[in-house]
Amino acid sequence: MVASTSVKLNTGADMPTVGLGTWKSAPGAVEHAVEFALKNGYKHVDTAAAYRNEKEVGAGIAASGVPRESIFLTTKLDNPDQKEAEEALNSSLKNLGTSYLNLWLMHWPAPMTKGEPPLADKTHDWLDTWKSMEKLYKAHPDKLKAIGVSNFSVKFLERLLAVAEVVPAVNQIEMHPSCPSEDVLEFCRSKGIVVTAYSPLGSDNSPLLTNEVVVKLAEKPTSLASPSSPKSVTNSRILSNAVIIDLTDDEIKELHKIDETHHFRACHPSWTGWGSLGFPDCE
Repeated sequence: MVASTSVKLNTGADMPTVGLGTWKSAPGAVEHAVEFALKNGYKHVDTAAAYRNEKEVGAGIAASGVPRESIFLTTKLDNPDQKEAEEALNSSLKNLGTSYLNLWLMHWPAPMTKGEPPLADKTHDWLDTWKSMEKLYKAHPDKLKAIGVSNFSVKFLERLLAVAEVVPAVNQIEMHPSCPSEDVLEFCRSKGIVVTAYSPLGSDNSPLLTNEVVVKLAEKPTSLASPSSPKSVTNSRILSNAVIIDLTDDEIKELHKIDETHHFRACHPSWTGWGSLGFPDCE
């Protein structure tokens, strides 16, 4: 598989295939990570309102000195904000210190309440959230360059596409050798939706980090060729995560075999209170 540094979205825009992920980045660390990454060649930063670090991400972008137009910036609509999409969008823009987003994603097809703890909000349909996002996208091309979804299984994508006026540009899902999500990948390819992988090595303390196949390939060094957003706040890892080298067909086959005996999911959909959301092995 020949890797590339960017992928074209259905909007016509180019999205860098490697982005700096910021999930679980500790307060005080993410600002430096974003600044360092951008100063050292990264062009894509991925965050979310739910991460509670948009202000620090924005500060890191500003501190980097890299022109905003050279950065592909992604954030996500939080589950408790699905009834108030426009307010949430404006809040994210303010926190990030930017006038526009390159990509705005619905974080989960799972509306939730604003209480503590947040609970599944059965009074709201996430399809109405998508309609609100479509409306904002059409009305404010200066604020939104593309919209998409995250954590959507095939059954949710089918329901969305049955009524959508705007086909999502991206579906960001957990995808790694122990959770390859091949059904989602193939479906999205058939619909012109780019799949972005989060937790491409299984997140913190992942067994993949000591898997003999992964370790062997890492020593080349190599990296997965799909669009991905690996998270790190360590300078050396930020640099190594950006290395893109082709994988042979045989190496890809070796990675695919891992799932046959070591399947796991780092981000379990059941936490939302909406059941499995159509993903396997989540009940």
